[in-house]
Amino acid sequence: MFAPLRTWRKWHRKVNTKQKRHAVAACLAASACAPLVLARGHRVNAVPELPMVANLNSHESTGAMLSALQTFGATADLARVRASKNMRAGQGKLRNARFTMRKGPLLVFNDEDSNVHQNARNLPGVDTCNVHRLNLLQLAPGGHLGRFVIYTPSAFAALDNIFGTATKAGVEKGGYTLNRTSMECADLARIINSDQVQSRLREIKTSARTHDKTKKNPLKNRQMMQKVNPNAKAAIAAEVKAQAARKVSRAAAIKEKRSKAGVAAQRLRRDRFNGVHSGLVSAFADADALLEAERKAGLIDEDSSEEEESDE
Repeated sequence: MFAPLRTWRKWHRKVNTKQKRHAVAACLAASACAPLVLARGHRVNAVPELPMVANLNSHESTGAMLSALQTFGATADLARVRASKNMRAGQGKLRNARFTMRKGPLLVFNDEDSNVHQNARNLPGVDTCNVHRLNLLQLAPGGHLGRFVIYTPSAFAALDNIFGTATKAGVEKGGYTLNRTSMECADLARIINSDQVQSRLREIKTSARTHDKTKKNPLKNRQMMQKVNPNAKAAIAAEVKAQAARKVSRAAAIKEKRSKAGVAAQRLRRDRFNGVHSGLVSAFADADALLEAERKAGLIDEDSSEEEESDE
């Protein structure tokens, strides 16, 4: 096996006791907030209230427990759990974790509710936990707050004795006191925009940005060019107008050139050029013939002509 696990691998992290207790209290508070419970994926639209307190201790069988949960509005959440069972991908299916399933309701019971754990252990997705041993991994699976929790009446009554209240410290947690909310109103926008707060605020400070003070290239920045050359804007406008005029005149010239009169003028120029060219060719031919005749007649001395060229 490549790179096996080492015996000194750090599997756990030490966390302060009070910090863990705060986390458990926050999870219990989140279970009473319907938006958080719905955001976690639970189907609690048919549940009459949150936190849900139901007498599940009187049901003596798993079928009776299932009927009671359906009566209290947990039918949709149980159906969601059963439909989510799938085979695990990869080699994890060979390590006693063959299937994956979503989390359903969490039943919190007290010591006298002995049959709750026995009757609910065969229900898919339903977990149970003693109120005196609340598990953070069950209250917030995957680190997500808002688990759908159903309490028995005795377990719900025992919460004040365990965690305490806003005025009394908890007994079982060694004098633990609940966190007090730092704000009575959580609507920050309403607080910030209120007249009482806005009247005490200073005016917004405005300052020029640094890059606005830097030197810019007038050839690329028109505002800077206008500062350097006050006539730049008029020159640019005149150049744009001249370009448009040149474009119009060029189009008119091309149109005139392609018209019948333009074609006739082009033909006339071509004939004139061809006549001049043919006349030059015939004149050069006549001159060569005259020179050749004089050379044959001996009127031109080639030796004297070569000496004159060398003297030059």
